[in-house]
Amino acid sequence: MNIFWGELIGTMLLILLGNGSVANVLLKRSKGYHSGWIVISAGWGFGVAIAVYVSAWSSGGHLNPAVTLGMCIIEKTPWSDFPIYFFSQMLGAMLGALLVWLSYFPHWRLTTEPHYKLLCFCTQPAVRNKKWNCVTEVIGTAVLLLGILGIFDMHNGVPSGAAPYYIGILIFAIGLSLGGPTGYAINPARDLGPRIIYAFLPLGTKTSPDWSYAWVPFFAPLLGSAIGTWVYLTFVAKLLPV
Repeated sequence: MNIFWGELIGTMLLILLGNGSVANVLLKRSKGYHSGWIVISAGWGFGVAIAVYVSAWSSGGHLNPAVTLGMCIIEKTPWSDFPIYFFSQMLGAMLGALLVWLSYFPHWRLTTEPHYKLLCFCTQPAVRNKKWNCVTEVIGTAVLLLGILGIFDMHNGVPSGAAPYYIGILIFAIGLSLGGPTGYAINPARDLGPRIIYAFLPLGTKTSPDWSYAWVPFFAPLLGSAIGTWVYLTFVAKLLPV
């Protein structure tokens, strides 16, 4: 139950603060309207940091099936726990998306661009090329796992209380450097959970959930996680315990 509630509440906060920053930038009449990509990247970075601070003591603060996969690969998390992590992360992501909808309730009908509404819930590529969109998500998630494993590597001596802050910086950096092509999902639950909620919410005029693209931000981060973890263990940690 610690895992369930920690991951549910943490992922809910992650989506509320992350997608909330997107809504702040894209929705009409918001005070953050058109404030730009740096605001969105900062919102995600700071949102991750806060969410990990809230949940890390109870569940490890994975908040991301790709991170849970990496922790299972390095045997920090039992494989038998993966389903409960995944379920609670998906449910938390859906609840977080619902809270974003409620927080910006008057702004959905004021916003006339249906595509902007979709972006407040899930990712879309700037240039649609699913093969290269996958490559971007794989690279971004590999960097995420390399960064997380590096932050927690005992050789760095990072105080446990500072680790969520450093993870937030990592997310901010990935957004600034690699977020442009696809919106950097790097988290299957972060994209699929809100995409499902978007399909059912009354938002006025809206576009489709774009299910034909949804597999990219779901499967590519899992592959990127495995690659990033393997690279760290093989070439950085040299198979020593992390």
